[in-house]
Amino acid sequence: MISFESDYNNGAHPEVLRHLIETNNSQSSSYGFDTWSEQAREKIRKACQCPGADIFFLVGGTQANATVIDALLPSFGAVIAAETAHINVHESGAVEANGHKVIALPSHNGKMSAEDLSAYLSRFFADPTWEHMAVPGMVYITFPTELGTLYTADDIDQIHRICQQYHLPLFIDGARLGYGLMAEGCDFNLTWLASHCEAFYIGGTKVGALCGEAVVFTNGAPRGFFTMVKRHGALLAKSRLAGVQFDALFTDGLYFSISQHAIHMAMKLRQLFIHAGFEVKDSPTNQQFVVLQNKQKDALMEHVLFETWEPIDAESTLCRFVTSWATTDSDLQALSDALKAI
Repeated sequence: MISFESDYNNGAHPEVLRHLIETNNSQSSSYGFDTWSEQAREKIRKACQCPGADIFFLVGGTQANATVIDALLPSFGAVIAAETAHINVHESGAVEANGHKVIALPSHNGKMSAEDLSAYLSRFFADPTWEHMAVPGMVYITFPTELGTLYTADDIDQIHRICQQYHLPLFIDGARLGYGLMAEGCDFNLTWLASHCEAFYIGGTKVGALCGEAVVFTNGAPRGFFTMVKRHGALLAKSRLAGVQFDALFTDGLYFSISQHAIHMAMKLRQLFIHAGFEVKDSPTNQQFVVLQNKQKDALMEHVLFETWEPIDAESTLCRFVTSWATTDSDLQALSDALKAI
């Protein structure tokens, strides 16, 4: 059965696997001090045009989010996010487990608005009792969002300016960063993004790697971050596992070509549903959200794997279909055949 459940339901891109195999018999230092991790860091610094960036390789997105947020916040600090943000919905309270409150602002099609952020911070610090509260110490956004939508350059610029006004670091969750940057309608590149936040990460797990996220501190990491990584159980002795993969992903533009392929397949998938008469939500990324009647959903699930996102009403459900480096035209043909059968 074909699967559109996620963009990490296959193994690694063949070029990533090839590099892992090529380097397998070579010995190296541990904990990220190996040749390939340093090569990957230099390639990422060059791609971001951030020669002074500090870069750390962690295993997964939740781990990266929880570790970075804990490191950037004081013990009494809170992080501001949209109510649909991954850290607020799908990370099992990982941020709260470290003692930090998630302050959820309204979500506008997956995005936080600068207006809401400014209004919240203004109200918070105008309250004479604010020192009795969990104090906002940073802002978190995802690009692209959990709904496959995009922040514009102006959106991020406005949010970053507000963060600077209140001396708050902006942290961008880039679990699917490549799919956002390569999407039609994205009006900035990786270099621009790196210049408009204090920290972000480049997702590898969902963009062609077996596992791994590259955390980038654009102006240097907070003091003791390496120790914080270990404290969170996030320090791999064989950190080269991630370093080798990012060395491959940032060679000859592989990270971006993987993203382009997945988006190309997603647009074909999108058209299949539209031509079949289904409602498809607006998303220019590799995540496509389709409204299915529950009978249609159940019938399609007999032939295709996908994720049910949320109920719309008693008769219909919003469903998510995701493409990746491994999605082929034959996969899409099988989906087309299945749609004709329901």
